[in-house]
Amino acid sequence: QVQLVESGGGLVQAGGSLRLSCAASASIFKVTVMGWYNQAPGNQRELVAVISSGGMTNYADSVKGRFTISRDNAKNTVYLQMNSLKPEDTAVYYCNAVYEGRGERGSSWGQGTQVTVSS
Repeated sequence: QVQLVESGGGLVQAGGSLRLSCAASASIFKVTVMGWYNQAPGNQRELVAVISSGGMTNYADSVKGRFTISRDNAKNTVYLQMNSLKPEDTAVYYCNAVYEGRGERGSSWGQGTQVTVSS
């Protein structure tokens, strides 16, 4: 399977910025869609943003205009630039990668990184 390693979370004041990174060790697999999801206490995990290998993106309405997802296909790495952060953005952020190869198709999750936005 594909292993994901995330970095970049932390504590920031409202209005500040953070950049999350997620590197996928894909070995024999091709990573297709990569994305970020978040989960606040008591809530379900929700989509934040996804990006295809061709660069097509989709964002949750709550982050449009503030967050930007990008990826480096050569490095199998996805980034989430988060600007104008709000306290309601506070959550654990999880990286996700959809992969395929050798007749298999699957999805992997990162371990999660905490993002805390203080008011």
